Amino acid sequence: MIPRDKPSGSIENSAAQQEVVLSGVSKKFRRGSLALKDISMHVDKREFVSLLGPSGCGKSTLLRLVSGLTTATEGTVSVMGKSPAEVREQVSFIFQDATLLPWRTVEQNVGLGLELEHEKQATRKEKVAKMLELVGLTAVAERYPRQLSGGMKMRVSIARALASRPSMLLLDEPFAALDEMSRDRLNEELLRLYSEQQWTVMFVTHSVAEAVFLSTRIVILAPHPGRIAHVVPIDLPWPRTAETRLTMAYEEQVARVSRMLRSVQNASQNDFAGEAEQGGGA
Repeated sequence: MIPRDKPSGSIENSAAQQEVVLSGVSKKFRRGSLALKDISMHVDKREFVSLLGPSGCGKSTLLRLVSGLTTATEGTVSVMGKSPAEVREQVSFIFQDATLLPWRTVEQNVGLGLELEHEKQATRKEKVAKMLELVGLTAVAERYPRQLSGGMKMRVSIARALASRPSMLLLDEPFAALDEMSRDRLNEELLRLYSEQQWTVMFVTHSVAEAVFLSTRIVILAPHPGRIAHVVPIDLPWPRTAETRLTMAYEEQVARVSRMLRSVQNASQNDFAGEAEQGGGA
């Protein structure tokens, strides 16, 4: 049983609790570029893991491998003990760019997954209304995507994914287009829902502060090719609220992860400079 003062992701690690397992995974694209090299990692059931790293380190590619949207060139990917394709209905993917149907209203876009699941109309309307309230879009429920800003479109995409009550969430920088206050509020609401719904979550972000606030663990990737540089457990008390960001412990964790990320970036830049110098002298 999980203690009440601990997050879902704090359960003891065992093979039975490993929801996502990547073993020796590499991904090479058709033109020959190597996006990921020899990735071996796991995500425990009901854990919240953020993927952090410089541009070009393969964070989004790794997420797409777990979702089944692309396949590994080498190695194996297992989700809930099966191939990603076999569990696709239990996984919601929130993309970096909103993917809305332009001929449907905000309300209809949010309810799309529930319609496909043949949810009763009354129940569907209640769930959709709750999701729209969560992301602050109740007032624009009848508008179409063309009438929304980029940030509002992303919030519709988030609400749609949450409405279907998935057991796993894969999120690719979903809050990047939002202003800081909206982003912080949605971070807090996401953690509240995570605690209630007991999801397993993999979350891509460029923000150290966001990763520290949300995560049970952070995986820092190095680029060219993408590979795991650090795995950082985040030891902050739960539940995490707006007050968490004001604590010394939070600031110390942000500083520690920032130093690690900076060292990865510096090493990458040095490697690139060395390769350029060698190429110039050839």
